[in-house]
Amino acid sequence: MKHLAAYLLLALAGNESPSASDIKEVLSSVGIDADSERLEKVVSELQGKNLQDLISEGSSKLASVPSGGAAAPAAGAAAAGGAAEAAPEAAKEEEKEESDDDMGFGLFD
Repeated sequence: MKHLAAYLLLALAGNESPSASDIKEVLSSVGIDADSERLEKVVSELQGKNLQDLISEGSSKLASVPSGGAAAPAAGAAAAGGAAEAAPEAAKEEEKEESDDDMGFGLFD
């Protein structure tokens, strides 16, 4: 992922065909060692391809993937409606238990 990010940064900066040495230079500027095998794979896979087309193709593929995370919180909130009253009492009990954890010793004693 870091190799791809460096490639995209170089492409955004105007380098239409970043080389492996260009990507290594970007990564080393932030203290990251480049993996030569993965670096060559990224460069060979993206060489000669239009990045805008690849990004739009990938976005359309991601749009068809169901995320499924939106319905769970709504259902969970509806089911927990009756238990909402018991929550403040449980919070008070937890506060008492936490205060005994230090066993009389302070952080810097």
